[in-house]
Amino acid sequence: MTRLCDIGEDALIQRLIDLVPRSLDPAAGPGDDCAVVDSTPGSPTLQLLKTDALVSGIHFLPETPPKAVGWKAAARVVSDFAAMGGYPEFFLITLALPPDTLVSWAEDLYRGIGDCLLQYGGKLAGGETTSIPEGSAAVISIAATGGVRRENLILRSTASPGDAVMVTGTLGGSILGKHLHFIPRIIESHWLAENYKPTAMMDLSDGLAKDLPRLASASCCGLRVDESALPLTMGCTVSQALGDGEDYEMLFTISPNISQELLIAWRRQFPQVPLTEIGSLVEFSNGQKLTGGWEHFSSH
Repeated sequence: MTRLCDIGEDALIQRLIDLVPRSLDPAAGPGDDCAVVDSTPGSPTLQLLKTDALVSGIHFLPETPPKAVGWKAAARVVSDFAAMGGYPEFFLITLALPPDTLVSWAEDLYRGIGDCLLQYGGKLAGGETTSIPEGSAAVISIAATGGVRRENLILRSTASPGDAVMVTGTLGGSILGKHLHFIPRIIESHWLAENYKPTAMMDLSDGLAKDLPRLASASCCGLRVDESALPLTMGCTVSQALGDGEDYEMLFTISPNISQELLIAWRRQFPQVPLTEIGSLVEFSNGQKLTGGWEHFSSH
């Protein structure tokens, strides 16, 4: 019998979505950071849909401060809206917790969620709570809606060979705490969409070595990375920058004709946030392979 660890996350997702009806709209459905729904044809905005989950022992440790867990749970969703050039609106939160969980833990979790929603304009719309068997891992699941102006929508699948590959911030070192306190790049992504619209974009959650090939594949391209150009978090190695994951930076591609102009304008606009050109997309048959990154169903 084939097991999840035999095929991996990406193959599993493809198998599952082939079993159910889905939208035929090329700008909707599985494959991007958010699903896109054109619920009101002719409207200047499109609807974004997102769901995400945190599991104790995978995304945080039992001793992690619950307020930091709450911030991370909501900020991951905001980061995915940012990756589409969009913004968050309404949140539904489901908690699956052991009955002996302290009430104060759940309250502090919500304080962290509330801090993130307040900062980025999201609103709580509802949710669900359920108990889980003793010894099971706690789960925080968030579903949210958002929006994006039609002309600002950015997908993973619209890049071309020759496009420059860019990344915000620095990479690696998430395990040292970065994954709990990151700032979603929503301000930066909106500025990009308005001024230097990327040809494709996503956020970095599973590591550059896992996510860049996903973007390249979605655009039917190969990739080339200059490892010497990678912006390393202080104390991190190239291997960590490629594979640690949970950086939550924006990874995007842009026409090589404006890449240098963008770098100059970016330094003026966001002097505290690095932007680095790390490689390019190439024809599919000429790409290199990257190794590393997070795989949910491997035996880590």
